[in-house]
Amino acid sequence: MRGSDDVSSQLFSYVDLEARVPSGHPLRAMRDLVNPALVALDARFAVLYKETGRPSIAPERLLRAILLQLLYSIRSERQLMERLDFDLLFRWFVGLGVDDPVWDASTFSKNRTRVLTQDIAQGFLAALLSDRRVKRLLSAEHFSVDGTMLKAFASFKSFRPKDGSGDPPAGGKNGERNFRREKRSNETHASTTDPDARLYRKASGQESRLAYLGHALMENRNGLAVAAQVTHATGAAEREAALEMAEALPQGATLGADKAYDAEAFVEDLKTRRIVPHVAINGTVSKTGKLRKTAVPQEVAASDGYAMSLRCRKRIEEIFGWGKTTGGLCHLKVRGIEKVRTIFTLALCAYNIVRLPKLIAAAGEVCPDAAG
Repeated sequence: MRGSDDVSSQLFSYVDLEARVPSGHPLRAMRDLVNPALVALDARFAVLYKETGRPSIAPERLLRAILLQLLYSIRSERQLMERLDFDLLFRWFVGLGVDDPVWDASTFSKNRTRVLTQDIAQGFLAALLSDRRVKRLLSAEHFSVDGTMLKAFASFKSFRPKDGSGDPPAGGKNGERNFRREKRSNETHASTTDPDARLYRKASGQESRLAYLGHALMENRNGLAVAAQVTHATGAAEREAALEMAEALPQGATLGADKAYDAEAFVEDLKTRRIVPHVAINGTVSKTGKLRKTAVPQEVAASDGYAMSLRCRKRIEEIFGWGKTTGGLCHLKVRGIEKVRTIFTLALCAYNIVRLPKLIAAAGEVCPDAAG
């Protein structure tokens, strides 16, 4: 018998969100990791609010919603609020009931900017990694570091002389601007849209872009991100950020990196801190046929651990790859280095959250909510 296509509305509907979400859904295991980390941030959240006034959006719900935006590649807060309005799975993860109203997109954006700071993002990453189920998955001795270019939310037309000279773009929605025979550099020009962005070229033969540099520190056992940093796009930024993140490493640890880090000052600084520099040798040959001298000690390059580190360090590209294809880092949607640092750190947290449930299960301890 053919079923009817008639729509009949009901006066009452009893929907239990907990029952609607399948017991084996991946978000159950992820939420089980996120909630303890949010509890650890309670003291940091408390200092951001006054005791009087109208209640704002709960910071825990803000952070869960941002994680959903990263996990599901949702391009804007407005689209996120639309999805949150009709998607029961999203409501369950964030902590909203079926009848709870969804926030206005502009209200959500303002609360996100005020609450989700770099300090909160770094605290969330630290709380996630300090979970007893996660700690046992991390290496305490072997690490890798790398950087990636993050395209700024600014156009070339906004890159204008700092002294105010130069012709503005022509009128209209997308006015033309002639850059021919105009020499532009970060010393003389700055973006009027995002002053923190810098003109940067990743490699010879590639075009220059307004960008930032994102840096990640990865432990080599399971390839999880353990530290994140964003800097201005400069030639030495990768090595400077690596040294900053390496301050937390114990003596005797190894640090793998690509050939861009094969610089004498960087390697010597690591040796001073008693960190073994497992840096790929930059064997570039000059135009005169002279081989570039490496800063990596010969005894380090000849060790078995060095070869293993060079193989493991390539996994850090998986972090950047996920962040750019899924986590919204292919083209930034925020301006200012502080906001970029926050969203980059949260994207690395989201990458860890995606991978941790399976790693925990493989280690012999399944998240309680994931069992079934």
